[in-house]
Amino acid sequence: MKRLYQKAEPVERAGGHGIALDGKPIKTPGKRDLIVPSAMLAAAIAEEWNAQHAEVRPATMPLTRLATTAVDRIATQRDEIVRQVASYAATDLVCYRATHPPTLAARQQAVWGPLIDWAVLRYDAPLAVTSGVIPKSQATAALRAFSSAVAEQETFALTALHLATAACGSLIIALALLEGHVDAPQAFAASQLDESFQIEGWGEDPEQAERRRALAGDIEAAAKFISLLRPSRS
Repeated sequence: MKRLYQKAEPVERAGGHGIALDGKPIKTPGKRDLIVPSAMLAAAIAEEWNAQHAEVRPATMPLTRLATTAVDRIATQRDEIVRQVASYAATDLVCYRATHPPTLAARQQAVWGPLIDWAVLRYDAPLAVTSGVIPKSQATAALRAFSSAVAEQETFALTALHLATAACGSLIIALALLEGHVDAPQAFAASQLDESFQIEGWGEDPEQAERRRALAGDIEAAAKFISLLRPSRS
């Protein structure tokens, strides 16, 4: 769409912080008020709008998209989103290991092992690790612990966790990102470990490269969103 405004700026709103275009508060696609809980996030969203040129390109505005998703979708479908995100723990990427080649198995243990150790201590939720692709049941108590960890997130943090979990294919990696245990490049590297190993041997085609760039962008957006919600973690 065409840019029809001169200036975007953060504004104080009842219940939080909004963004105004030439003094007019932004609404979400669902016609709801776009109000975020952090002044830093509101300022960063305003920067996205000010960075637009003659055409407003939503694809270049990840923070805006996450914020509107939080208001229009996550807040209105919270229980379903919590179930979707928590379900990743039952078959989490980091719990499924290769047996061959040994170099891949060793790399998985070196990268994923510490993430599992962190999650076990952080959430008091032991995880079973297996080889191959046949699903292995996780303890009910562990799944309940991860479900509680997801459910306790406020709406905007849950939005970032939802995006990161889908992009990483792993709740464990996404929680580590959310908690500041890993940064965005580390989360991407951990989530793409198998793919990166294959690329080292066989190369990368353009379609695969584009997909990986998109996933890296989603992980980076989720990490930035969280850092603006929780400045002390940045």
